[in-house]
Amino acid sequence: MIFIFAAVLVTLTSAAARAQDKKLEPLAVSYASVTGSRAPIWIAKDIGLFEKYGIDVKLINISSGSTSIQALLGGDIQLVAASGTSAVAIAANGAPVVIIASSGPIAYKLIAHPSITSIQGLKGKIIGSSRPGAGTDFALRQLLPKLGLTPGKDVTILPTGLSESDRRLLLIVQGRIDATIGLADNVLQLELKGQKLSVLADVLETGVWTSGSDITTTRTFLKSQPRRIKAFLMAFSEAVWLGRTRRELAYNIFRKYMKIEDPKILEATYQTYVLGTIPVKPYPREESIQSDLDFLSATNPEFKKKKPSDFIDTTLLREMENEGFFSRLHGGQESAPRK
Repeated sequence: MIFIFAAVLVTLTSAAARAQDKKLEPLAVSYASVTGSRAPIWIAKDIGLFEKYGIDVKLINISSGSTSIQALLGGDIQLVAASGTSAVAIAANGAPVVIIASSGPIAYKLIAHPSITSIQGLKGKIIGSSRPGAGTDFALRQLLPKLGLTPGKDVTILPTGLSESDRRLLLIVQGRIDATIGLADNVLQLELKGQKLSVLADVLETGVWTSGSDITTTRTFLKSQPRRIKAFLMAFSEAVWLGRTRRELAYNIFRKYMKIEDPKILEATYQTYVLGTIPVKPYPREESIQSDLDFLSATNPEFKKKKPSDFIDTTLLREMENEGFFSRLHGGQESAPRK
């Protein structure tokens, strides 16, 4: 695997070196939580794929999706990789933002103190969210009613201010909250240290489609700079495919950005994200956006008039598809186009 990785790296480094002979166009991209769903962005950055397609990408970690959207609207960044929920909420109120791609849903679980072994055991307990309006907060408020729990009546939702799953799980260990939405790989990390937790529900299996890893831009930037965005999407898509076909490449990325060293956690993260939730082609999922709209319409009936297609623009992805980009990239192994 080391030789394969070295060959890939040499090839892409050479491509990046050739691209440097041309003037690279700048692109500021923010990403939210440090999870396996960010792998394509990290891969593209580390092995020179962005340069290969003619762009100089600056990656910025902004933990809050809503803060990222405000930075996008202010022109400080051009693309946001974060919860699509924030984008949907602000776009539904008239802001000119649009979702152009996705690296899939976040693999959230409802996780509780080990003394709590059932959903009913959560009654009267405190469940920690991240921040009001953040993707995890939306997901939690959609999830609980499906499990028969009413926020504010059966359980108390406490904003912790923490977007990182592992930090919220530590609050459970410390006894400061009773449960939270978190990531399965973080649970495994704690278990390897001897700390058990209860996994009470899988968010996706309950029918809550989280939009935790959507790629958002402004409609103005999409219209004025389609070449720059298309270059990003091409690099991103190639990184997805390389991650799927070069396991050690993905492992190295997880070691660097997520500080994962344990082989079990590396493989679990790889299976969950690279071979699991991250789609081979980064089309946004209408189910995720519809889930957000259903939730938002409970407090604002105007959202019922909206439909997922109002918040998505897949023109550039379709253009790549029609030009045979995915066919060439996948070498005859690509999946069928999304309808």
